Amino acid sequence: MSAEQTLFKRCDSKCELCSSESHLNILPVQPNSDGSAEKSIMICDTCNTKIEQADTADANHWRCLNDSMWSQVPAVQVMAWRQLKQLSDAGESWANELLDMLYLEEDVKAWAEAMESDDEDDDTDPTFDSNGAILKAGDTVTLIKDLDVKGAGFTAKRGTAVRNISLTSNPEHIEGRVNGTRIVLLTCYLKKSN
Repeated sequence: MSAEQTLFKRCDSKCELCSSESHLNILPVQPNSDGSAEKSIMICDTCNTKIEQADTADANHWRCLNDSMWSQVPAVQVMAWRQLKQLSDAGESWANELLDMLYLEEDVKAWAEAMESDDEDDDTDPTFDSNGAILKAGDTVTLIKDLDVKGAGFTAKRGTAVRNISLTSNPEHIEGRVNGTRIVLLTCYLKKSN
């Protein structure tokens, strides 16, 4: 039986994260995925898009993890943990509560955390806010000054919270959404929110 056939049988032709029955695809769970059913999950296009483009993800979609995190399949547990961790880091309190309830065996937890440590091992310079606090992808920052947004025709007001930021290759810039528009912001005009 092929990996795809095994996965379809295991998941009962439903997304292993949200239970959708449409447009299912195999997602190898990195790192060290060997293409086997044990190291892969079956997910729908919606979940796949939200995983690949985390900055545009609708956090409420991931409330489905309340059920899928209890799966007996280690690869599903790993993906549920990673999504909950990302949401928790972005300030979603419900995700933090689910993360606190989720128990993973030692080897499964190491697998889940492996991608996180890969991200931390890169040799890029850290990004700091105006107070010298280190900024990470997914953080929330607050503007400390009114900023004219060129080309968008509005002013980003002091005190505006920018949630779920993305880091850039330049440690003096971050990307975030203000008034529904994705813009690049200088870190010297931002402070990290707690």
